[in-house]
Amino acid sequence: MANLTLLQAVNDGLKTAMRDDETVLVFGEDVGPKGGVFLATEGITAEFGEERCFDTPLSEDGIVGAAIGMAANGLRPIVEIQFQDFIFPAFDQIVSEAAKLRYRSGGQYTAPMVIRTPYGGGIRGGLYHSQSGEVYFTHTPGLKVVIPSTPHDAKGLLIAAINDPDPVLFMEPKALYRSVKGEVPEGSYTVELSTLRTVREGSDVTVFCYGAMVPVVERAAATAAESGIECNIVDLRTLMPLDEEGVLEAAKTTGRVVTVHEAPRFCGYGAEISAMIAENVIEYMEAPIRRVTGFDTPFPNTLEHHYLPDERRVLDAIEAVHSY
Repeated sequence: MANLTLLQAVNDGLKTAMRDDETVLVFGEDVGPKGGVFLATEGITAEFGEERCFDTPLSEDGIVGAAIGMAANGLRPIVEIQFQDFIFPAFDQIVSEAAKLRYRSGGQYTAPMVIRTPYGGGIRGGLYHSQSGEVYFTHTPGLKVVIPSTPHDAKGLLIAAINDPDPVLFMEPKALYRSVKGEVPEGSYTVELSTLRTVREGSDVTVFCYGAMVPVVERAAATAAESGIECNIVDLRTLMPLDEEGVLEAAKTTGRVVTVHEAPRFCGYGAEISAMIAENVIEYMEAPIRRVTGFDTPFPNTLEHHYLPDERRVLDAIEAVHSY
């Protein structure tokens, strides 16, 4: 197995899918010969030609709209939105067209397409290059939302998303692009969508997280273990549709829950996890659920390190629910 960064794993997943299926093609802003702003598509045009990996005008609604038409007519397009912050011009195409095509056509048409986009903080990109807007899209029936946190999962989940018969928003935590490495199998393999990953087993506190928050939680859990608090860390991986049964079982295991995400707190994904647990397994809870999140403000230019949840904030929450 190759030892790859998350970014290299995405690139490998794209190339693997394109080698296996000639209907798969890639397009977006600067993804062609340049290889994308983060080089996620580096070398793809050179290998497959400009007919299968090409640049587009700066028009996110046009990019996604063209992909919907292609997907409805037998192709499997993968489009890149350069930063998730730029996805909103295409919002109507995603939530009103791609996500509803199967339903509105009575199953006659589907939109097997993937929208890749880097999201989140960690690169000091400021307010227009650091947002985490996953919950805008998890609120949309018919659309899958996937966020990997390891190179192995990045490739496997991406190939699974490409093979899926419905549209998938594949959100890549840019803070992890080059900061994590791991073994990635060669060739094609998939990680099943809507499955959880147990990062660390523990019987005291369950911590739900995803994306760039996973390594932050791992560091906090390692520190907590020094004080005898063992954390059960769950990487959600697919936010929509979520493995709800798995979430509830993980919560019941410890009776004490912390959720962590870098998006703002109000109506964040942690609120849905909290409500799900409260509605279904509240009798197992030994403490109030704690949320560790970004703040309800625009993403700051110079105070990113204060805005993003860090090991200290996560550890404080773990200790609070453990000692309740």
